This record gives sequence, structure tokens and C-alpha cells, in this order.
Amino acid sequence: MDKVQKTLLYPLVALVVGAYFLFTGLVDARGFLAPLVTAIILALLLIPLGNLMERKLNRLFASLLSTILLLLFSLGIFALLSFQVKNFVDDWGKIKETMKPKIEQLQNYAYEHTALSSEDLEKYKEENDVQSILTSSGNSGEKAFNFINSVTSFISNYLLTFIYIFFLLNYRKRFKIFILKLFSKERKQEVKRTINQTAQVAQFYLRGKLILIIILSILYSIGLGISGVNNFILIAVIASFLTLIPFVGNIIGMGLALIFGYLTQGETSILIGVILTFTLVQFVESYVLEPFIVGDKVDIHPFFVILAIILGNMVWGIMGMILAIPVLGILNVVFNHAPALKPFGYLLSTDEDGDED
Repeated sequence: MDKVQKTLLYPLVALVVGAYFLFTGLVDARGFLAPLVTAIILALLLIPLGNLMERKLNRLFASLLSTILLLLFSLGIFALLSFQVKNFVDDWGKIKETMKPKIEQLQNYAYEHTALSSEDLEKYKEENDVQSILTSSGNSGEKAFNFINSVTSFISNYLLTFIYIFFLLNYRKRFKIFILKLFSKERKQEVKRTINQTAQVAQFYLRGKLILIIILSILYSIGLGISGVNNFILIAVIASFLTLIPFVGNIIGMGLALIFGYLTQGETSILIGVILTFTLVQFVESYVLEPFIVGDKVDIHPFFVILAIILGNMVWGIMGMILAIPVLGILNVVFNHAPALKPFGYLLSTDEDGDED
């Protein structure tokens, strides 16, 4: 092996091994890092509100009030969703009766156009029933424990996130000074600009997304309500929040609307209404709302947006998919301000000024 091959091989192996241990560590530390990263992003969003309150209040009370307002807002969203879910559960018997003819039509179509027979389906049902009985009878206590553990973990992480937000807001000046002390005096101004720009990226993106979600919830509710979809507010709110997951969220939202709209009621007019609603609203979102409300503040190439979403899902699930874009936007700002990392900043961004023939 010549010298050039060794020079390329060693950094490549180090990069692969380092990436493996990095992502393995992120997965293992999910319980600690996911609430903390979420709190950092949300704290950056609340900084302008905190600065506004500090004109009349001291930082402690301003940070506490900002955190409480965000907590109340999130509880309001949960209450709205819970109310709509309750209505859906109450109507479940009626929904099953409505879906029964549709399921029978699908079965008859499968019998006529595929090699599947009714005997195969009955055999599958019997095997599935036996398996469910075996699994449910022996592990009911374990399932109950796992459910309680999951609920407890969610509530603790939920509350812990807001505790993090309060401390991050209250001690943000101390954290900023700490970062500045890590660099020489000659670079402090550049570091200050980097810190301010990273905060602006997160604030602009999340604030724009929040406004977009509210507008989309209203538009989806109007369209689905006119179409005659039951529980249209629940579907509209869920579909709007799913837009936090780029590309994939809109598809999932439309799928939910079709399932809870057409399949549960079985009317062709509802099917047409759902398709028209999502087509028109997503057109307005892509070409009117997104450019003007969110804009291109998070300057990330679509290819790396997709990669970030996939990696975020692999590392932290749905929360990782939601956090992927703002985190990548912040990293891109850091890359563009660090001379040694500027090539990575150019690679991630959509800027073509650095292209060479």
C-alpha cells in the first residue's frame, strides 16, 4: 500500500468509526439529550418574548412567565386533541359498522382478482386470534407495566423539557459568556455574530412554522368540514402538526384524512372533498405560505434535508425528525463561520456562489 492510499485510508476509517460511535451514543443517550435539545430550540424561540418582558420584569420572572405561557399553550393543544380523540372513541362503534361493507368489498375484490381465497383469510384469522390469545393472556401484566412506564416517561420528559427551558432562558447570558471565553479576544466579535445568527435561524424557522400550523389548521378544518368529514378538527390539527416533518408529514396527514373520512363514512363526495382539500391547501402552503412565512432562512439543500430527516428518525424517532431541520440549520451557521468548516457549510447550503467551473 503506497503513501497516498494510507493517507486516504486512515482518515476514512476514523470517520466511519467515529460516525458509528457518535450515532450509537446519540441513540443510547436519547432519554437525556432529546428533552435537552428540544428545550434549547424552544428556548431560542422564546428569547424575543423574554427580552420584551424584561423591560418591565427582571429576568427571573420574565423567564418563568415565558416558560409558563409556552406550557399553557402546549396543554391547550393536548386538551383540544384529547377532546377530539374522545369524540372519535365514542363514535367507534358507528365507525366500525360503516367500515364493515367497505372491508367486505375489498375482500370480494381480492378474491376475484388475486389468488387469495376465503379459506386463506379464515386460516389467517384463526392463527392470528390464537397468537393474540397466547400473547395477551401470559403477558398482560408486562404490557400494563410497559404502558405505565411509557406514560410516566413521557410526562417526566415533558415536564423536564420546560424546566430546562426556564434555566436556559434565565441563565442565557452566562452561557453566552462561557462560549465567548472559549475563544480569543480577536475572534469574540465573530463568535457573537455566530451566536446571534444561530438564535435567529431557530427563531425564524420555529415562529414561521407555528404560524403556518395555525393557518393550515384553519384551512384544513374548513375544507374537511365542508367535505363532511367527522372529527375534522382533530384530523386538521394532526395534519397541520405533521408538516413539521418535511415531505413525509403531508403524505401521512392526507392518508389519515382518507382513512377517517372516506373509509369511516363511505361516501364518494367525502373522498373527492378530502383529495381536493389537501391538494389545494398543499399548493397554497408550498407556493404562497411557505415562501412568505418561513422563507429560506434555514438555507439547507433538499438532499441533506432528506438525509437529516432519515437520520433523525433512526436516532430519536418522530422527535428526531422534527428537530432535524432546526439543528441542521444551526450547524450550517456554525460551519459557515468557522474557516476550517466552510466547505461543509457550502455543501449543506443551496448557495451556488462558490461553484467553480
